[in-house]
This record gives sequence, structure tokens and C-alpha cells, in this order.
Amino acid sequence: MIKTILFDVDGVMLSEERYFDASALTVWEFLHSPLYLGLSGDVFTASPEEKDIRRVRELVFASDEVLNFIKSRGINSNWDMVYLTVAYQIIRLCEQLKAELGQKVTDLLTGQINRAELARLAEWAKEYAPDFTIEYAKFTTDFSRGNAQKAEMLLYLNQIARERCGVVTNVFSRNSDLWQLCQETFQEWYLGDDRIAASIGRETMQPGKKGFLNDEIPIVSPEEMIQLFRTLKEKGYTLGIGTGRPSIETHVPLGELKLLEWFDPNRVVTATHVLEAEKESPAHAPLSKPHPFCYVKGLLGLDTPNSEVHSFALPVPNGDEVLIVGDSPADMLAAQAMGCRFAATLTGLSGKAARSKFESAKADYILDDVRDILSILE
Repeated sequence: MIKTILFDVDGVMLSEERYFDASALTVWEFLHSPLYLGLSGDVFTASPEEKDIRRVRELVFASDEVLNFIKSRGINSNWDMVYLTVAYQIIRLCEQLKAELGQKVTDLLTGQINRAELARLAEWAKEYAPDFTIEYAKFTTDFSRGNAQKAEMLLYLNQIARERCGVVTNVFSRNSDLWQLCQETFQEWYLGDDRIAASIGRETMQPGKKGFLNDEIPIVSPEEMIQLFRTLKEKGYTLGIGTGRPSIETHVPLGELKLLEWFDPNRVVTATHVLEAEKESPAHAPLSKPHPFCYVKGLLGLDTPNSEVHSFALPVPNGDEVLIVGDSPADMLAAQAMGCRFAATLTGLSGKAARSKFESAKADYILDDVRDILSILE
């Protein structure tokens, strides 16, 4: 009998659309802003109108083909999505520059790529590759040649650098300077000028970003979700959260929608807690989904030391008493690693088209949306 229910947020309670918009805008900024690569072909602004956001999203993720591919390989973090997309285009640019610059390109691809190196690359591009064309859809073509899954996709960038540029490197990883820069720049877009300093310790590099935090889209009406969580609490279920969102991006919108109060505060685990655990013990990184860390932490409680979470034996005892509710393959993989039950909601990026994938992967339950959870508990 199920006793504890741990929910993902994006694709279950809140739409992922604004996260994907922020991801696309981050990639766009890296490639076209004069403060980053400043490539020709588009004009960057920190205050795009909605029609421009829609255009950029369609362009950067090739009508969501790239997004669907990345998520199908088990990547659930928007930070990782941005990093993969940006790093891939940097490798393609370096491929074109290699003929003219040789060892200089090799040196760049074998060292940390930070702001200074991006500025250097921008100068080279302007002088030696003014005709460079960004081809977003090639991302899927190149990555389809390999079978990299989950965190291995980030490392596979090193293989692509070798194939395209003839450079042997291991610089591409989640622990790189470029990944950190992608993460911070994404946060600028999502949180906006007013909130960013509290999150990353500095102001936005290019002011004008209003943020998406106050523009969240509930998947079903807040009133219906409140009634659902109230009913679950009255029936005696312990409710928790395991999300790839940082704490501020979890607490603010769920608090404003009156949803947060129904969850056990000791079991609301966010990407902030995951990053803290990775810094505390780098040998265990990466810990983002599909790694089960956030759900194990939610099951045990925030007051459980991370060392105990790392050493907690999987599958968990009495796994049939724990239900994880998520929209992505990454959530399902985490649940399977824990030996817990998994309920897939068809309200993520792929919508109802995801049913066949969850059926073939043998998800315990498949729900049209989160409201259907009551039907599987009765």
C-alpha cells in the first residue's frame, strides 16, 4: 500500500514551456550577444517580445526536435540542455577556425572555456569565420551516431570535438567553467534582473531581463490541484517534491498558487539541494535526475545528512509503499533505481505522444494528468 508520494514539478504541476523558452534564449544570447560570441545572423536583445521568444524557441531547438532528442536520452536539467547546445555550436565553430588557427584552436578546446576564452573565440570568428552558419538541427545528427545517455551526453561532446576538430580533449563535462557560465546565464533569464543577485551573487550581465518566475503556467487549475492535495493529505499520504528547479523557482510559484503548503517542508527537495550535495561530495556528482538522489533525499527528509543519502541502499526497503509522479524518462529511471512505483503524467513536452514510450518502459501507471492519481490509489 502506498504511503509516500513524491512529485516532480515541471510537466506535472507547472508547464515546462517557460523553462524551455529561457533555455532557448540563453543559447541565443551565447551565440549572438556581443558580450559572448557575437555571431552574425541575428540581432540580440535582453528584452524580447513574445513573438521573438516564439521565433527563437523554434529556431534554437529546431521546432523542439533537439529538445525531444535530449530528453529522450535521459537529460532532465535545463542547465544541461543549454550547455549541450551551446558547447556543440562552439565545437562546430572551432572546426571551421581550425584550418586558419591550428594550435590556437587546439589550446582553446583543451583548456577551460570561460568568458575570456569566449571573447577570444568571438574575435577569431569575426576575422576568420564571418560566414559561419549556425545549424541547430545538426546536433541531433551528430549525437545520434553514438549511444550516450544521461550524463554521458555531456562527455560525448569530447568525442564530437575529436571527430570534427581532430582534438583530443576532456574539457567538456558538467564540472567545466562553461557549464557554470551556462547555468548562471540561464538563471538570469528565468529569474530576471530583480531576483538574480540573490540566486547567483551578481547582477545580470545584460540588464533588461524581466524573468519568467511570475509568468508560470499551471497544467491544471490551481483550485483542482489544491483539492487533490487536500484529499491526499486527508487520506493520510505523506507528500513530497523532487524537482530539478532551484529552491526559489520552486517555492515562489508554488507558494503563490497555494500549493506548497500541502507538502511536508522536510520533503521538498530542489536542484539547490542537489548542487549543495555535489559541492559537498564531488566524487558523487552528477546527482541530478535521472540519478535518484533528490527522490531518496525526499523520502528520507532534508534533515538527513547527504552522506547517509549517498550510502542508503537501493532498492529502498518497502519500495511498493513509495510512488513517484513525473513526466519524463529521467523521473522513471530514478524511480526504477529506487525500486519504487512510478506514475507517468502525459503533460510533459511530448504530451500524449509519450504514452507508447512509457508503456514500452513498463511504467506502473500512466495518467492523463496529475488529477488521475486518485484513481490508482482507490
